Amino acid sequence: MAKILISQPRPQTEKSPYFDVAEKYNLDLVFRPFIKIEPMTPKEFRAQKIPVAGHTAVVFTSRHAIDHFFNLCKEMRVNIPTDMKYFSVSEQVSLYVQKYVQYRKRKNFFSETGKLADLMPFIQKHNKDKYFAPLSSVHNDDVFNLLEEAGVEHDEAAMYYTVTNDFQPGEKLDYDMLIFFSPEGIHSLVKNFPDFEQGKVCIACLGSKTVQEAKKAGLRVDLTTTPDLRSVPAMIEEFAKSL
Repeated sequence: MAKILISQPRPQTEKSPYFDVAEKYNLDLVFRPFIKIEPMTPKEFRAQKIPVAGHTAVVFTSRHAIDHFFNLCKEMRVNIPTDMKYFSVSEQVSLYVQKYVQYRKRKNFFSETGKLADLMPFIQKHNKDKYFAPLSSVHNDDVFNLLEEAGVEHDEAAMYYTVTNDFQPGEKLDYDMLIFFSPEGIHSLVKNFPDFEQGKVCIACLGSKTVQEAKKAGLRVDLTTTPDLRSVPAMIEEFAKSL
């Protein structure tokens, strides 16, 4: 039985494509996050000297960003205007906003492709707003570049931490396949297992930046998303067929 490590939390429902593939090919799936999210204190946020008040629009890149934005605002007693506009990287992220505020379509905008660049038409249409982007302590310049290109007034600030999820001493990495979802996951692998030798272990990466980081770390990337392999379960099935 092939043993596969998926570096994310286990799905909350058993009706997941992961389990369909596992049953079909008799696979042992282990869900073990390589990174974890930690909250930022109001004091740590204020040290960046970027106030939330005064902004009229927010750009969300993940559900983590939504959680920590609203939680920090609550802790700091920042009043969020009822007419605040929310721009999200995907419909799934956009719908998550309703966990905290009443969802109004005329104030919520999202990219239908899951790509930040496809938020541009909405942002340009609302170019008089002042944008705020809550980010992880580990982030790239994609949001900054998007807002700069749109020519809108904007601020970005870290509101939560992405840190390495340390493995226990003696914990083995005895898997036939490892699946990574972010560059930070690769960093965690290198930190936790500095003597890791890939050998015949199949490594799958989601996204071009994760692929780049894996190669930079000297790893062989065997599978990644393509037009034919659009999801992680599809990559797992592709690996299973080769056994």
